[in-house]
Amino acid sequence: MLVAVGRAPRTEGVGIEKTKIEVDRGFVKVNEAQETAEPGVFAIGDIVAGFPQLAHVGGMSGIVAVTKIAGRKYRPVRRERIPACTYSEPQIGSAGLTEAQAKEKGYTVKVGKFPFAGNSKATIVNSHDGFVKIVSDAKYGEILGVHILGPQATELVAEAVAVLELEGTVEEMMFTIHAHPTVAEALLDGFSSVEGKAVNV
Repeated sequence: MLVAVGRAPRTEGVGIEKTKIEVDRGFVKVNEAQETAEPGVFAIGDIVAGFPQLAHVGGMSGIVAVTKIAGRKYRPVRRERIPACTYSEPQIGSAGLTEAQAKEKGYTVKVGKFPFAGNSKATIVNSHDGFVKIVSDAKYGEILGVHILGPQATELVAEAVAVLELEGTVEEMMFTIHAHPTVAEALLDGFSSVEGKAVNV
């Protein structure tokens, strides 16, 4: 049996009401540097409003806060660049916009989809279930989202986050060499499938 009732922040009774810190249902509001409305006070992790309660989000928001405190150049945590992972069988890894979200934001969307049934390493490890789906901007080719259902999806999604962070395009990724045989090669075929040019069809 699975009971999923969620979690709530424990921010009551710690003196927040004596500060300028703003809260929403107990979650602390921060700016892009993780700083609260109280100058010099930062919040990270599961108590931050608007972020999913994930260890990797808390870790990176901590890095952003410390970098800002040290007076160094930082990049904010962007919600659409946070990898989502489901540790099921098959695994699910997702980053960026879904096809529907991209259309809602006004993009003309071009999509590619590649099944793991065409991937050599998936054959070797006997795990053919699933696919890679790429959502891109039809005008400039920028990759807007990568969604993976299949073997090692929670590992493969790291490449997707890097591509999104670097504003990579379909063309750039079509010519990025992926080792063979690897399940990561399914990403190459996924990117290439946007243009109908997947090799391992």
